[in-house]
Amino acid sequence: MKFRTKPLAAAVSGLFIGALYFSGSAMAAKTLTAAQDNGATTLNRTHTVSIVLQLRHADELNKLISETVDPNSPRYHKFLSVEDFADRYGPSDADIERVKTALKQAGIHTTGIYRSHMVLTTTGTTAQFNQFFATELHDYEEDSIKYSKPNRTITIPDALADVMLTATGLDSKPSAHPMSHNIHKDSGGSMSVHADNRPPNTTGTANLPGKYTVADFAHLYNITPLYKEHIYGQGSTIGIATLATFKPDDAYTYWKSVGLHVASNKIKQIHVDGGAGTNGSGETTLDVEQSGGIAPASRVFVYEAPNTNQGFIDVFFKAADENQVDTLSVSWGSPEIAQDPAVLAGQHQAFLQLAAQGISVFAAAGDSGAYDINSNQGSYVYPNCTMLLSVDSPASDPLVVAAGGLTLPGVQTFYDKKGKVIGSVDVPKVRPWSWDYLQNFFIAHFGEAVYYSGLFPVGGGGGVSANYALPFYQKNLSGTQLTASNQSLICQTSTGPQDLVDMPASYGGRNLPDVSLNADPDTGYAQYVDGAWQYGWGGTSFVAPQLNGITALITQVSGQRLGFLNPQLYARFRQYGYGSNSPFVAVTSGDNEYWQATHSYNPASGLGALNVTKLAKTFAGSGE
Repeated sequence: MKFRTKPLAAAVSGLFIGALYFSGSAMAAKTLTAAQDNGATTLNRTHTVSIVLQLRHADELNKLISETVDPNSPRYHKFLSVEDFADRYGPSDADIERVKTALKQAGIHTTGIYRSHMVLTTTGTTAQFNQFFATELHDYEEDSIKYSKPNRTITIPDALADVMLTATGLDSKPSAHPMSHNIHKDSGGSMSVHADNRPPNTTGTANLPGKYTVADFAHLYNITPLYKEHIYGQGSTIGIATLATFKPDDAYTYWKSVGLHVASNKIKQIHVDGGAGTNGSGETTLDVEQSGGIAPASRVFVYEAPNTNQGFIDVFFKAADENQVDTLSVSWGSPEIAQDPAVLAGQHQAFLQLAAQGISVFAAAGDSGAYDINSNQGSYVYPNCTMLLSVDSPASDPLVVAAGGLTLPGVQTFYDKKGKVIGSVDVPKVRPWSWDYLQNFFIAHFGEAVYYSGLFPVGGGGGVSANYALPFYQKNLSGTQLTASNQSLICQTSTGPQDLVDMPASYGGRNLPDVSLNADPDTGYAQYVDGAWQYGWGGTSFVAPQLNGITALITQVSGQRLGFLNPQLYARFRQYGYGSNSPFVAVTSGDNEYWQATHSYNPASGLGALNVTKLAKTFAGSGE
């Protein structure tokens, strides 16, 4: 089954400035994985379904969001309350009643409504939802995972097509994965980096690469001067959106171990849609440790939702609806082109609400370099499938700061299972994180097959979105790219080669990442998970919460929420470039498997790295 990118229906095409594009039949690629259809779902089974409604006045809302982050506008930093958002841009009371009445007539009960009026929570049986959405739920089993989902795309009733965007909760299949890596794990245990055996430390940090803590991170990116001015994130509240629960005691132990004094009630857990499972708990743990450690005086609210399409929309709407956090980061994602278009549209509406309320959002840009769909943890692995330039969602959304990854310079010495030195690789300059710098070394010692199954394509995500047009803040910016030509995802199947995706060529899409920080596990971090220390971890999973913590510090400097951050970052880049007073540090060598780093914006490292103190000074007093 082949699908091509094409414009989404007009009902949601105006959600963001410029054209909005989505995969026309994104789930077609999933047919590669052999899912066993166990037949129709029991008709009397009860389901909890979220009905996502459509925004009103999308063009006006986009204009307002842009003005809230324009220092020359009288609306600058005048963010909306949830009630204001609902009154101006949420569905009308009459439209909500129309939906509720139609649901009631079908026997489906409305059990709640979000304050923003954007989401209705409902319950009903399989038979009722089958009839209402003209579909049929089936039970499936795939890789020992059991789930149910519609056997054909749900259809919104014609009478409600002007107000109802989508419904989530009928598809219970896990939908996203975390963005963290470790060289020992990814190489199948064949290779490791021992931080204790590295050459003499040249970074000036207390710990060596592979054992970096938030204190080392503060030194690397010039945060320490802010601490000397007693800027620790006082008054700021950090939000973490995640699809796995965790043990708060791990984070408290981590902070205490690195010498941080934090409040005993620093962490608050909020369960969304019943809460999350434990698969991926290490991801949530590192998110909290990194963000809350960089801003130790802040509070951390952790929104935990199930790893389903429903959870991955509702977790953002819930954070927006509570409106208690100043910043929000997520380190989970999935390939943009394999995502359900309705899920992308629903998430985008949540991001619009968050931006209107002044909440800055960050997302990991992905850990599969320029070839996000070819993740070696997914279904479309090279060489069974051709390499396809692609990006990760939700980082590709123009309302989100896409967090990219870097490798720090230095000599990396690798060891085998017995602790014997295999050899060394020298990384002369900071570069985008991509393990292609290990390709020749790894193939020479372990073979091509092992390299491609473990280390390719691993690196900081980046490229050009095929779903979202180039946003206004990236227009006329040197270094932005168009989608490449001749990009098709062709996979080997039992019946021969199958062309699953044909990407548009020369499309002017949203470029990502926006900024990048150290994410390579080989120059990476220590984390405390499940009562034990682990070393040599990295991934853009670290960068998203780090940017979250940094922004909490800058929020204190500003005196107010910063809001939609991307236009503000790019405006500062246009002002300062890479000059001596610039908060941006150019990354000029290396690649992320395809896109090259240059002395300009580029889809391998974005605007580059950050000098956080200099960035904070550009926001000083901006909230007054």
